[in-house]
Amino acid sequence: MNEQIVARHWLAIIAPKAAPALATSTVLILARIWNANGAEHSIGNAVLMTALSLAAGAAGACASVGRAGDRVIAGTAFAASGALAFAGVAGYADGLPLPLLLWVLATTAAYGIAARYWRTDRRDHLAYQRHTGVRREEHAHVERVEALRAGAQIESARAGAEYAEQLATALLTRAALPGYDPTALTRAGLPELPTVERD
Repeated sequence: MNEQIVARHWLAIIAPKAAPALATSTVLILARIWNANGAEHSIGNAVLMTALSLAAGAAGACASVGRAGDRVIAGTAFAASGALAFAGVAGYADGLPLPLLLWVLATTAAYGIAARYWRTDRRDHLAYQRHTGVRREEHAHVERVEALRAGAQIESARAGAEYAEQLATALLTRAALPGYDPTALTRAGLPELPTVERD
């Protein structure tokens, strides 16, 4: 009921959606800088990037095997393997058409993978909101019932106090009447009421 309202900054909303394009663009830019600084047609650089890409892919395969496999580590290793392969080809190639084609394919694949996680995250967030809403309604209902019960108890106590006050007033008034004789009431067969002593 007293949920804090947090307004997210527009950059915080856009940043996750732009992350795949920023990552692939950064790899492309760095690869082209590397290409301009001597990586073009360099066999040693191509072998290095191939070895690094294969090593990252093997690490991802090892991390995903068995029951103790970690999906986050495996995903990170496979992403690093793809990024290294992309950087190697973009750094080794002559012109821009092949690196741009690879950039488009890598960006599309990154958004395809990210969309799956975004859907899962959105589904979990909606399920959490529904669960929270149901619990809030249940608690609100319990609070309303308890408030009604407490109000009824207060009214009952107030009515009892008013009755006791009226009874005391009636006893005092009866005792103050001229000619009031409690023994005459007892002789007549009426139950005797307690006497009230006045100061």
